[in-house]
Amino acid sequence: MDRPTAPPPADRVTAWLRRRLGRAVVLSYVAALVLPGPGLWLRRDHTMPLSTVTGLPLGTAPLLLSLVLFSAGLQVPVRELGRLLRKPTALLAGMVLHLVTPLLVIPVVAFGLHRTPDSDGGSGLITAMILIVAMPVAAGATVWTGKGDGDQPTMVGLVLVSTLLSPLTIPLVISTLVPLLDGGYADTLAATGRTIHGGFTLVTVVLPCAVGVLFRLALSTAWLSRAVRVIVPVALAGSLVLTYVNASGALGSFLAHPRPLLFGAALAVAALVCLLSFVLGRTAARLLHLDGPASSSLTLACGMNNSSASAVLITTTLPDKPHLLLPVLAYGLLQKTAASRVVRTGRHRHPPCPASP
Repeated sequence: MDRPTAPPPADRVTAWLRRRLGRAVVLSYVAALVLPGPGLWLRRDHTMPLSTVTGLPLGTAPLLLSLVLFSAGLQVPVRELGRLLRKPTALLAGMVLHLVTPLLVIPVVAFGLHRTPDSDGGSGLITAMILIVAMPVAAGATVWTGKGDGDQPTMVGLVLVSTLLSPLTIPLVISTLVPLLDGGYADTLAATGRTIHGGFTLVTVVLPCAVGVLFRLALSTAWLSRAVRVIVPVALAGSLVLTYVNASGALGSFLAHPRPLLFGAALAVAALVCLLSFVLGRTAARLLHLDGPASSSLTLACGMNNSSASAVLITTTLPDKPHLLLPVLAYGLLQKTAASRVVRTGRHRHPPCPASP
């Protein structure tokens, strides 16, 4: 009787990273708190010299996002993408929820904040949360889907569709929720909605994933297996570096000017929005009677938004209010923690079928 063949070292590394992804995310935040310097340096644009007079500007965060999505595209079973057109229930439900969730959740949060003693009725925190929930489905959701053996084609489809439509959906969501804000925040957010363009998201999200799918089609089975074994663990590590880079930027201003009350408020608001978003996703999946993998993907798509893009928008449109990055940081940590729970719950409820003898 032949002994079972041991998995290659690269496969063992990938499995090890996926089992510990939740704890690794927390360690990334701790590293940003203890040693933010390298993360702040990575956040800045760097120039690759092309000649003595010209150079190519490069951003670490967009490159890492591209790597994660290229890896996701490379792992998509291309033939199953056709199933999304034949049975588009999860995809359509995910997109509807992605648009509706901000319109249901943010007014609830705003209602509570307007009754606090904050001078602007919590408009700063509401602004930050609007810029989070209006973003496309997070690229990192594909990592969690792969970690939990979820419906990867549906998740990649949700990331692609939400990103392709983001030049329309982001201004729509912002313009709908702007009346909830007071003072200068309303004017600033309205201007942001009018000036958002989709080039960044198309280049850093859609294109890398499409290239990954094309590589999968072009490579032979042997070469594809080799590529996946190398790229997947690198992309997992890249997602952790991206988390560290974003956390370093958010914590920098807080460490310079600590505001415990603001930190507590940001954590509470982010937790409420995150909880409501994931609950809506889980409830919708149950009402639609989706299977385990599709249910997990729908829940993750509803609760996980591209917080990295939110941080860039806040830094650009509100440079004098870096404290608003705190809700983004809190939401980024909470959505990853919630995603880890969704993945664990899905595995317990729908364990993988045993291999045939």
